[in-house]
This record gives sequence, C-alpha cells and structure tokens, in this order.
Amino acid sequence: MNAPYDGDRAQGAGGPGPAQGTAPGTPVPGQVPPPAPAPEHDPYVQDAYDRDPYRSQDLSAQDPVAEVLYDRASHPPPPPGTYQEPGPLYAAPQAPSHGPDPRVWAQTPPPEPDGPSRHLPYGDHAATTQFVGVDSLVTSASDEQPEPDAFTHLYRDQQAAPGAPVEEAPVAAPAPSKPAGKASSLLKSSALMAAGTIVSRITGFARTLVIAGAIGVATLNDSYQVANTLPTMIYVLVGGGALNAVFIPQLVRAMKNDEDGGEAYANRLLTLVITLLGAVTTICVLAAPLFIRLMSPTIAGDPKRLDVAVAFAHYCLPTMFFMGVHVVLGQILNARGRFGAMMWTPVLNNIVVIATFGAFIWAFGGFTASGVSEATITPEGVRLLGIGTLLGLAVQSLAMLPYLRDAGFRMRLRFDWKGHGLGKAAGLAKWTFFFVLANQIGLVVVTQLATAAGTAAEKLGHGGTGITAYNYALLLWQMPQAIITVSVMTAVLPRISRSAHDGDAAAVRDDISYGLRTSAVAIVPCAFAFLALGVPMATLLYASAGKDAVNIGYVLMAFGLGLIPYSVQYVVLRGFYAYEDTRTPFYNTVIVAAVNAGVSALAYFLLPARWAVVGMAAAYGLGYVVGVGVAWRRLKTRLGGDLDGAHVMRTYTRLIGACVPAAVVAGAAAYGVMQVLGSGALGSLAALVAGGVALGAVFLLAAKRMRIEELNSMVGMVRGRLGR
Repeated sequence: MNAPYDGDRAQGAGGPGPAQGTAPGTPVPGQVPPPAPAPEHDPYVQDAYDRDPYRSQDLSAQDPVAEVLYDRASHPPPPPGTYQEPGPLYAAPQAPSHGPDPRVWAQTPPPEPDGPSRHLPYGDHAATTQFVGVDSLVTSASDEQPEPDAFTHLYRDQQAAPGAPVEEAPVAAPAPSKPAGKASSLLKSSALMAAGTIVSRITGFARTLVIAGAIGVATLNDSYQVANTLPTMIYVLVGGGALNAVFIPQLVRAMKNDEDGGEAYANRLLTLVITLLGAVTTICVLAAPLFIRLMSPTIAGDPKRLDVAVAFAHYCLPTMFFMGVHVVLGQILNARGRFGAMMWTPVLNNIVVIATFGAFIWAFGGFTASGVSEATITPEGVRLLGIGTLLGLAVQSLAMLPYLRDAGFRMRLRFDWKGHGLGKAAGLAKWTFFFVLANQIGLVVVTQLATAAGTAAEKLGHGGTGITAYNYALLLWQMPQAIITVSVMTAVLPRISRSAHDGDAAAVRDDISYGLRTSAVAIVPCAFAFLALGVPMATLLYASAGKDAVNIGYVLMAFGLGLIPYSVQYVVLRGFYAYEDTRTPFYNTVIVAAVNAGVSALAYFLLPARWAVVGMAAAYGLGYVVGVGVAWRRLKTRLGGDLDGAHVMRTYTRLIGACVPAAVVAGAAAYGVMQVLGSGALGSLAALVAGGVALGAVFLLAAKRMRIEELNSMVGMVRGRLGR
C-alpha cells in the first residue's frame, strides 16, 4: 500500500485540512507547512537518495574529522585521467558489486581502472602512488577470525548475477591454526631428506666397518677399493656431473612449462642415460684389465692381485649403469615433490652390502681369524662379494619404480631426441665435464701412489697404510662437513641466490660471512678432535682389523686440520654458484687437484712407505688451503672488495685459540689411557671418552673467556630448545 499524503496525515491527526480546490500538499496562506518526513532507508536501493552518487569516489569529500580512520597521506588525489569519464548527467548510477561494510567507517576507494597509475610502486608523487590506507591495517590487526556479517543477507541479491537464482552463502571453513601449504610441505620434505641423509651416512659407515671385519684393511681391501672406485669415477666423468648440473635443471624447467608436465622430456632423458651408460658399461667391463693397470701399476705388477682386482671390477663396473638410472629417476620424483625416495634408497644399498660381507664372515670367518689375502681368497668368495656389491646398486635403483608409479609417471623409452633441447643442454655441460675431469685426474694420481706405498709398507710389516686407509679415514673425516656445513648452507643458499639475482652484493657478503662463522663453531673443534683423538677413534671403529687400525688413525690425524679450509672452500664456492658462475669453481678445482697431486708425489718419494699415505692426507688439506686463498680473492673482488674478512678471521682465530689447549689436554689424556689399557676396543673406548670430555671442557672454558659470539648464540639456542 502506498503511503498517504501529508494532508491525509494532518486530517487524521485532527488538524485543519486544506481548503477545497487546493491540491494536496499546497501551502495554505498564513500557515507554516510542516517539515517533510525523511524517507525510510531502503537497504536494497543504494545511493538512491544521495545528492552525489559519486561521493564514494571523491576522496576530497570525505571528512577527516568525522571519519577518524581516514588517512589523507595514504589517499592522495588520483592523477587526472585515471578514472573513466562520467556517463550522461541523468543516468542512473551503476550499482556496486558489493554492499558497504558497516564495520568500516572510511570505505576503501574502489579499484582503479586500467591506466597509468595502476600497479605502480609506492612513492610520494600522485602518479606513482597506490591507495593503501590504515583501514585495512586496523580491520586485520587481530589474528582472530571476524564475526559473521549480520547484514550479508541484505545484499545477497546484489552479489549474484542478474537473473541468477539466489543461493545460500557457503559457510567458510575455519582457518588453520598453524601455517600450512608450501612452507610446511617444504619443512617436511627438508626434514625427510635430512633424516635420509643421516641414516645413509650412518649405514655407509657401518658398511666400511663390516668390510674391514671381513677382508681387513690391507692389500686385499686395496684391490677391492680400486675396483669399487672405478665405476663411480667413470660414471661421474661420462655424465654424472653434467646430469646433475645441466640436464636436471632442464628437466625441472620442462616439467613446469610443457603441457604434459615434462613427462616426454623425462622419458627422453631416461632413454638417453640408459643407452649411453649401457654402451659405456659394456665397453668398460671388457676393458677392465686396462683400467686396473691405469689405476694401480703396482697391482698390475702382481699377477695374483691383478686377477682378483679384475674379477672384482667385472662385478663392480656394471654398477655405474644403475647409478645413472637412480639419479634420473630420483630427480624425476624430486621435480614432482617426492623427495624422500632418493635419500632413503641408498640405505637399501648399504644394507645389502652389509649383509653380503656378513655372509662372507659367516662362511669364511673374520679377517683376524682367516687372514684372507689375494693369495688365499677363493673364487667363490670373490663371486660372493662382487655379486653383493652389484646387487646393492641394483636394489637401490629399482626401489625407485614403485614411487614413480605412485607419482603417476609412465616410463617408456623415447628415442626422438633431436630438436628437444638435449643437444643444447649437452653443450652447456662442458665446464662441468672439465671440473669433474680435474678431480678424477687428481684421484687417479693419489690412488696410484697410495696403492704403491701400501704394498711397500705391508712387505715391511705395516698393514693398513694404503688406499684403503686413505679412503676410510677420508670417509670419517668428511662426516662433520656433510652434516654441519652442508646443513647450514642448505638453509642459507636460497637467500644468497636471491640476493645475487637482485644485485645485492652486501647481502651476499653477509650470508657468506654468516655461513662461515656459524659452521666454524662446530667444524674447528671437530678438526682438532681428529688431530688429538684420531688413533683411538680408528682403533675403536676398526678394531676388527687388528693392529692395522692404528695406521688408519695416523692418516685421520693428518687429515684433521685440513677440515677447516675444506669447509671454508665449500662455503665460498656457493657464492660463485649463486651468480651462476661455474668457470671459476672449475679453475679453483684445477688448482686444488694440482697441489694435492704434486704434494702427494713429494710425500711418496720423500717419506718412508709407512708414512707416505699420511703425507698424502696432509697434502689433501694443503691443496684446499691454496684453493681457499685463490677463491677468497676472486669472490672478494666480485663483491666489491669486501668479504667481511676481519669479522670472519676474528671468529676463526678465537676458535683456534680455544681449541689448541683443548687438543693438547685431550691428546695427553687419551695417550695416557691407551698406555695403561692398550689399543684394544676397551682401551680405545676409555681413551676416546677421557679425551673427548677433556677436549669439550677445556674448549668451552676457553671459548667463554674469549667471548666468542657465535658459540654463545649456539649454546643459548640449544638451552632454549632443551628448556622447551
């Protein structure tokens, strides 16, 4: 029903009505007309009674006194020409797409149309300023979810398209209490990968213990080490380095850009690797005697040792095929967000090898009882160890197939390689090939010299002084680097890469300095621990090898202090990789390999046979000292002449100053215990405990006196975590 006229309302109230013949609403002479009542607000018709329907877009019309949340500094007048011209004068205003929020006093201006001021950076000029007021900051200041809007139902018909049926608004799901999505997924993946890496390292170390218990650490193990090192060297040289450095980034790019998710590219790459490594493996197996002679002329000079080494090589060389397959399948899974398989499947390889050498001990007895050598090992024993080694890599790679099937990847051979970027990727891999080649040449020289020295020393009654002692000590020596420095730089490297991409040399310098100083807190004490306690460590871990384990301890002591420059070089080279510079790391690797090979040759010719490998271990660290000096100067120049050297050197100097007295006290304590209890397993354990406690106590006391900032921060962090 329509509302009555004012005149009808007056009559209904008892007042005088209008004169006859007078139109309703006409003022009567001598009578003051009553004020017209304000029309009721209709929530479905917005701005119908507003004098200026464009007032919401006119920021100057808002009153900063009445509307206290309005921030004129954050809402400058828009530049001319950014809004569309108004329509006809008497055209009805366009209905807004949503109703006003009754909780906000000063409404945020509607979005700008496409124009010169859209998506421009912040600034003081009106033409380059976006509208960001304090209203959004105030309304979202609390983390709690806002209460449901009681007026939503009034504007529901305006939010739907014209003519569309009105549906009930879905109830929003409550926000998660903890951050989820990509961040939590990345944390879970990193934790899974870190756990797999640690377990793989532990089982790999247990593998060396069982191998030493089965065949000792003398010349028979040297022959096995040479044969087992060959496939890794050839694989990395032929394509392993290029596969990780060049082809895998291309694979990830194809999975992001191709319509099929990169499945075709992945199958082409997998087919290429299978074909290439299959051919190379066949050739290498046939040429196994030649490779053994190249790796160790000393072994080649003994017919019996040569036969055993070649027999081991025939079983070990095919493992390079499964290495390549495992890497490609693992990277395909990584690109699909499945990170655990590649880190955990090596544990299966270690378990298979441990079981194989355990079976050898069960069948033929331990080394201390059997005294097995190249002259006494049976063909069945060689066959057992060789098949077990090959089976371990095969299980490691084939264990990836269920994960691929679960990820939805369909594996099939594709030989249409031409025109799909594989040739271009191969051209980019040349510096990686040279990088690997330099490393492998240095490794071949050290292997030749170490096997010759070990053979000569064993004839004098000193076992455990050859390439086996070198490799076992190196594996133990590298564990702090793999666990500590790599973990620190894994967290810092993304920041370094972003800063390098943005051209922020100061940020790159700060992150490099942080990585060096943080890792040094643990690396420097570990280096001095190897120097002071290398012998009890080796005699405890390799107690099954008998008295030869003492010589492994001497090699570990020689490696000891080289851990510091080895860790520093790893961190410094991350700076070059952040700038996508692979040429400088190649030149640096050539320098390190040349110094290592040259000083190792001097150690072989100048030192007695028993101590030659000890000198080669010291040469390894000396090579990295020279390499760090070269890399440091190059990176310092690249970052504008500043690498925070004073701060870094002060930290390392204080840490070394705290470690020197700690190492002296620890070494004396361990030596005294071993003189009393002997170098057996019990005496070695007691010496290691006594020396470790002395080292830790003296180091912490001295470091506290020196006020080493990084150590105090780490101790505080550990205390905080334990307190929670």
